[in-house]
Amino acid sequence: MENHEHHNHEEMDHSKMDHSKMKHKKEDHSKMNHKGGDHSGHNPGHGEHGHDHHKMMIADFRKRFWVTLVLTIPILFFSPMIQDFFGYEFLLPGNPYILFALSTIVYFYGGWPFLKGFWSEIKKGAPGMMTLISMAISVAYFYSTATVFGLRGEDFFWELSTLIAIMLLGHWIEMKSVLGASKALQLLVSMMPAEAHRVKGDIIEDIPLEDLLKDDVILVKPGEKVPADGIIVDGSSYLNESMLTGESKPVKKDENDKVIGGSVNGNSTLKVKVEHTGKDSYLNKVIKMVEEAQKTKSKMQNLSDRAAKWLTYIALGIGFGTLAVWLILGFPFVYALERMVTVMVIACPHALGLAIPLVVAISTAVSAQNGLLIRNRTAFEESRKISALLFDKTGTLTKGDFGVTRIESVSETYSSEEILRLSSALEQSSEHPIAVGIIKKVKEDNMTIPKPENFNAITGKGVEANVEGKQVKVVSPGFLRDEKITIPEDAYSDAAETVVFVLIDGKLAGYIALADEIRPESAEAIKVFKKNNIKVLMATGDNEKTAKAVSDKLGLDGYYAEVLPHQKVEIVEKLQNKGEFVAMTGDGVNDAPALAKADVGIAVGSGTDVAAETADIILVNSNPQDIANLILFGKATYNKMIQNLIWATGYNVVAIPLAAGVLYSSGFVLGPAVGAVFMSLSTIIVAINAQLLKRKIGKK
Repeated sequence: MENHEHHNHEEMDHSKMDHSKMKHKKEDHSKMNHKGGDHSGHNPGHGEHGHDHHKMMIADFRKRFWVTLVLTIPILFFSPMIQDFFGYEFLLPGNPYILFALSTIVYFYGGWPFLKGFWSEIKKGAPGMMTLISMAISVAYFYSTATVFGLRGEDFFWELSTLIAIMLLGHWIEMKSVLGASKALQLLVSMMPAEAHRVKGDIIEDIPLEDLLKDDVILVKPGEKVPADGIIVDGSSYLNESMLTGESKPVKKDENDKVIGGSVNGNSTLKVKVEHTGKDSYLNKVIKMVEEAQKTKSKMQNLSDRAAKWLTYIALGIGFGTLAVWLILGFPFVYALERMVTVMVIACPHALGLAIPLVVAISTAVSAQNGLLIRNRTAFEESRKISALLFDKTGTLTKGDFGVTRIESVSETYSSEEILRLSSALEQSSEHPIAVGIIKKVKEDNMTIPKPENFNAITGKGVEANVEGKQVKVVSPGFLRDEKITIPEDAYSDAAETVVFVLIDGKLAGYIALADEIRPESAEAIKVFKKNNIKVLMATGDNEKTAKAVSDKLGLDGYYAEVLPHQKVEIVEKLQNKGEFVAMTGDGVNDAPALAKADVGIAVGSGTDVAAETADIILVNSNPQDIANLILFGKATYNKMIQNLIWATGYNVVAIPLAAGVLYSSGFVLGPAVGAVFMSLSTIIVAINAQLLKRKIGKK
């Protein structure tokens, strides 16, 4: 927010904001259900319950795999087909019945997850991966059973058991990969200590975290984790917030500064007054937001779902078509059946079902660890298309750490000291950087801040109140122009200063100039944007001179000065009409209309206020370098999704014809067991490729 809008105190007091009234421009992700194949069951919410459920499922698949593997060894050893292949003979009395008994256990115990999944898909009317696996193993089992009890032909018990074993192994590995992707959230969950040291007078008592209440005072010793969000009431220290905000350096915190639950205290003792506990804490909001982002579907996921569905129908069609063609060509039913079984095994869109959800889970968790909170998956993926980036200035391109540089009086009645003192009454309740700068100056000069009465915000232009019987306004140059009040000639220097004007009883009494230092990271981030062909523009409420000074120093592609919040929407629209894919960065509250209008809305500098309802992506820090990371990571995520989709579908395009027997005349036929091995291998490759995404964050 800038000079012209910093005095919109409706924006400043976040505690009074009703965020629920703001409408998200896209879907309300919290209301969306995570649909999908049976993989959705493998990737529940990443809360503790979902985490435990997932671990139980992994243990179940592991157990079924080992039991199946142990039974598969004697099935292979006693199978006549295997004995013929390796040139040995070892047949026990009742050999077919032994194979039947062992295979029955394998089919019903080892194959149970697939049979259960099959019924689930049929009930939903959405045949998919489980349908294919179930049909393949069922055809093999019932055909082989028929051969034991009189049907002429050879049994496929060895192929049935190897297929189930390999499928169980593939699922086990897949689920472990998905669990690995959610570990970042589990680390966040485990960051809170179990106890807190509550201070009651001279007594310090250790209490469970759940007993902690708002406004309790707690003691945080050196090296301990902060148990809850709060404000320091005594002491100062450096806190490590890296796991929460992505900020690698410890952050200096003094009295009246906010601390986040889960951050690690440095080498000094702190007393903290509790602000948020439990579900209202910053950490819980982050976890909930990331969980919802991982559950929600993006355009890419919908594409993969459609591909998997069509692949299922194609596989069924080709499977039965293969059976018919081989029979028409005069081949034995047993051979035609083998081809059909192989096609159905090969065609299973297992890797396809995993291709996108795993990338989603990893990218969202890794982003959260690096201070990027994704609310809208589609906007995150589309960040690769950004061609124009519109920045708010204060606190993003600049540090937002204002210091008063000049106080000038244009009135014979009021001195510069009196102008500063009276204006401080209007700024004392605000956390905006300009207000903080004015209050800091007042404290340095040991002034007493008077109390305001009838306080009122002049939307986007300033604030007003009665102070000691006088009507005081602290406003932007835009207010002066609207009221036809002449701006003093020497109000603006050549320096990159922000100027606010003080009116007392309707007359201009003076002005206060403040300077805001440009962030050293801004220049580096802008180089990255330009390297990626992204235009960088700035929209600021500040005066022309200040805007030009910042723009020239950073080498921006353009700037808009003296802009009010509602005018930022018009700038976004103008850029979009020129064919630009626009990302808007703002504070998430006063910039809400522009954030909603932009193709990608990025709320910056939200700090502990993670409820910026209109933003697609929230940056915990106000660092423009994080926006560069966001765009590059969005590109890397999209590329991984495309790679996985190509691998999963491309594999089926090649493998299905081979399984059907198109190269039969050349002497090459793909068997069911080999097909199952390649299918599982494709799943593992997709999982490994998704895991490689973790290396992409923060790379230029």
